[in-house]
Amino acid sequence: MKHAISPLRSEDFPEWYQQVVKAADLAENSSVRGCMVIKPWGYGIWEKMQRDLDQKFKETGVSNAYFPLFIPLSYMEKEAEHVEGFAKECAVVTHHRLKKGSDGGLIPDGELEEPLIVRPTSEMIIGASFSKWIESYRDLPLLINQWANVVRWEMRPRILLRTAEFLWQEGHTAHATKEEALSKAKEMHAIYQQFAEESLALPVIAGEKSEGERFPGAVTTFTLESMMQDRKALQGCTSHFLGQNFSKGSDITFRNEKGEEEHAWTTSWGATTRFIGALVMVHADDDGLRLPPRMAPSHIVILPIIHKEEARHRVMNYAQKVKEQLTQITYHGEKISVIIDDRDLRGGEKSWNWIKKGIPMRIEIGPRDIDDDKLCIRKRTSGHKDMEKQSPDELAETLVAQLDEMQNTLYKEALKNMQEHMHEIDTEEEFEKFFTKGEGGFALTPFAGDVAMEKEIQQRFSVTVRCIPDNLGEGICPFTKKKGKRVVFAKSY
Repeated sequence: MKHAISPLRSEDFPEWYQQVVKAADLAENSSVRGCMVIKPWGYGIWEKMQRDLDQKFKETGVSNAYFPLFIPLSYMEKEAEHVEGFAKECAVVTHHRLKKGSDGGLIPDGELEEPLIVRPTSEMIIGASFSKWIESYRDLPLLINQWANVVRWEMRPRILLRTAEFLWQEGHTAHATKEEALSKAKEMHAIYQQFAEESLALPVIAGEKSEGERFPGAVTTFTLESMMQDRKALQGCTSHFLGQNFSKGSDITFRNEKGEEEHAWTTSWGATTRFIGALVMVHADDDGLRLPPRMAPSHIVILPIIHKEEARHRVMNYAQKVKEQLTQITYHGEKISVIIDDRDLRGGEKSWNWIKKGIPMRIEIGPRDIDDDKLCIRKRTSGHKDMEKQSPDELAETLVAQLDEMQNTLYKEALKNMQEHMHEIDTEEEFEKFFTKGEGGFALTPFAGDVAMEKEIQQRFSVTVRCIPDNLGEGICPFTKKKGKRVVFAKSY
């Protein structure tokens, strides 16, 4: 069978991924190396993610704000471990204007008194504001989120996965006690897990990051790890309990109920446009993208079938009535979105265009369908030739259930892929075979090593500790022969 995407997943997964992104019209590389243009269909997915997460955040009392893109170098220097973690990725502004050079070209002029870092993350700049906003225990907890872009100078970019500039949200909170801050970090971690599994149809493994993989400066980092179809792991989002490390660096203090001055306990947590890349690598097939209905910018496209010009008015009127009927239906808090594609293209070309973009449902309407009062319905989770027929009223009555069924189908397929390639491995020989000679995947292996051991394993097998779940039990570490928790090892993006 001929497919729309070449090469196939089984032939060249990295190139297949690039071709799906292109065919689905999600994003493209820009003229600035390492940066991307997110196109309307891709940005529509991001907008759905924003609305979903934003609502969940606000339900916990979080408010949105915005903070500067530029961070003074002196702010970054306040937290040495944090800076060291990002130092190689920082873009630095040293001048504030341009002037003509001797050859007529433009050159930087007006050197800044202090270099400015283009935001790689905002702990230090937000900490500066928190230190002014917080005086008393009555000002706590302070719960803030911002939707923004960040710059991390990526040397090996991959569109929607690793780019020099990307979009994200970053939440930052300050609390009076360690217990409150840790509870908040765990709460946001749980929200991300719910979002990934229920909205994105992404099965995840939740747990803590190891010491070697922890966010720079954090006490504890919580993560979600998903398995892509090539059996590599992708980190979806993280939530960090920062202890008092950043509050001490930024002088975030408050007067407690006894009038004593204390440093606040803080958290930070974030998710990025990388989630769009995850949707591609988890759900797409060899014909293009398959979008979970809850994340699709539009749920349905109506394709008018007009072979004779005299039928145009009748077909378009019927299509418009169907659209008006379906858009009155609410699906998970939003009105159903329907597109009528009346472009002057051949029917097959038009249909394949939407198959590759991953729209959940295609409805074909021609004169015969109007006579029968039946719609030709094709679902993206079925074969592209599979078709069902329903009247507009029948479709309206069952549409929400059908979309939920498609959402669940994608989740179950992804879960099956993860479960089939996740194995308990207890010896070094099995471990080496799994990652060098076998298909690979997630190795659930007891680990009792330190950061140096993590680096040694990474150098030998090109794998890392992706997360430490709470529910996998313990065993004897094959590398140290000591008792340790069973963790998830995998190759990753």
